[in-house]
Formats: sequence, C-alpha cells, structure tokens
Amino acid sequence: MAKRSLISVFLLLGAVILFFIGVALLVLPLAGDSLPLAKGDRVGVVEVSGLIRDAKTTLNHLKKFRENDRIRAIVVRVNSPGGAVGPSQEILEEVIKIREKKKVVASLGTVAASGGYYIVSGADIIMANPGTLTGSIGVIMNFTNVEQLLSKIGLELFNLKAGKYKDVGSPLRPMTPVEKEYIQGLLDNVHEQFIRDVAHGRRMLVHKVREVGDGRIFTGEEGKNLGLVDALGNLPDAIDLAGRLGGIKGKVEAVYPPKEKLSLFGLLFGDDPEEILARWQAESNPVPAYLYAPGIR
Repeated sequence: MAKRSLISVFLLLGAVILFFIGVALLVLPLAGDSLPLAKGDRVGVVEVSGLIRDAKTTLNHLKKFRENDRIRAIVVRVNSPGGAVGPSQEILEEVIKIREKKKVVASLGTVAASGGYYIVSGADIIMANPGTLTGSIGVIMNFTNVEQLLSKIGLELFNLKAGKYKDVGSPLRPMTPVEKEYIQGLLDNVHEQFIRDVAHGRRMLVHKVREVGDGRIFTGEEGKNLGLVDALGNLPDAIDLAGRLGGIKGKVEAVYPPKEKLSLFGLLFGDDPEEILARWQAESNPVPAYLYAPGIR
C-alpha cells in the first residue's frame, strides 16, 4: 500500500513538472524582442540598472532604437554604481555612434557613479536629480588574501605558472612590491582612459576633469556646478527634452524595449547559464572596475 502511494506521489510530481515545462514552451515564443508596433514618433528609453557586468543586452536595445526610424531620440536611464571596464566602454562607444544619427539624453537616477556615469558621458545632454550620486571618476581592483586562514585549518594550496606575473593578485600569497607597482600602473592607465573619455564626451579640458576625477562622488547639483551634468530634472523631464531635441511636436511619448526572451533554463532556475558564468567570473577574478563602492562585486 505504501509502495503504491509513493508511486502515485512520483507520478503527480512528474505531471506537475511536465505541466510547467509545457507552459514554458508555450510562453517562450510569445516573448519576442521586436519593438511594439506603435504609430507616430517616439523616444526610446533604455534602462541600465545594477552592476555593469555585461553589455550585450544594453547594446542590443540601443542598436534597435538607433536603427528604428520611428525612434527620434533616445534616453539612457541609469541607476548603477558602475562595474567592469570593458562593458562600460562598449556602451559608451554605442552612445557615441547613436549621436551621429540621433540625440541622446542621459537621465541619472539614484546612483549613476563611476561606470554608471562613464557610459553616458558621451550623451548630448546629461540630466540628474539634485540628490543623485554621480562622479566617482576612478578605478578599483579588489584583492583577497586567504593565506593565514588556510594555514589555520591546515590546508595548503599553490600555483604553478609560466611567466612571473601570471599569478599576480593570487589570494594564496602576499603581493610583492614589484607586483603592486605593476598593478598600480595598470590602474593608472585605465584611470587616464576614463578621464580622457569624459573630457572628450563632455567637451571639457582634460586637466579640468582630472581635478575632479579623483574618485570623489558628487550630488547632481554639485555635478552641474562642476560641468559633469547639464541640467537638473527627473526621467519625464529627460524624455520630454529628448523628444523636443528629436523634433517631436506635441505630446512626447516614450517606448521601452520589450522584455528579453526567457530561456527554459532561466524560467526554471532564475538565471541563464551565461549570467551565472558572468557573475562567477566577476566574483572570482579581480578585474579593474569603474565602481564607486569598494567591496561591491
């Protein structure tokens, strides 16, 4: 009797799993990535939120809006403390491409600092709230040393390498003075790229950006006084301004990218394999970051 009940439970569980898989297979084709078929000209709004680990989704949205003739201007809405250098540079490059064809207005939300500011430094207009946290023009790499901890629990790990700098930053040993100098030189180079790109995008003198590019954060109001921000206002203000710059008469309406297609893996487990891999790489490998909050990965 007990055996028959156990079999019934497994059959019921299997039926439930098959039901959800069936629903997923029906839903996935409906989650397309084409723009809504709206009449008239619009302002496209692309949101960048959280840590910038990968640029693929943002680039895809920006490109579709750039190529759509009904999108007359684009607003990039930023709520981000920054993130990895490479993806931040990719997004800025796309913003600069868009400016050759359409107007780009940046709307800074709660936080748009370091990489969050960098990605829109090439916009036509940067608009922030008076209390927005922005700036933080600097570069950081986080390192961890677990040598003493491993020693206490009697665990010994070691690396074999070819190339004397191959294991720089290893958590298994202290960093030598020569290695620290090497890493510092790398960070200084990336920092200089940050300063140059902001100066170019904002049409500011490099030395003026360098004066405020020491990692400090500023409010939106302070940023406006320093030349990092053009105007104060909220997201609707930015959308309206973008519409006017794009030649839209009358009421300005905004359109957002449709939600990305869901994978079966992501539907069942919450994250796609690529996102899990990107997060693991960001957390396990120290990389230069345009990030205003030390310790955040």
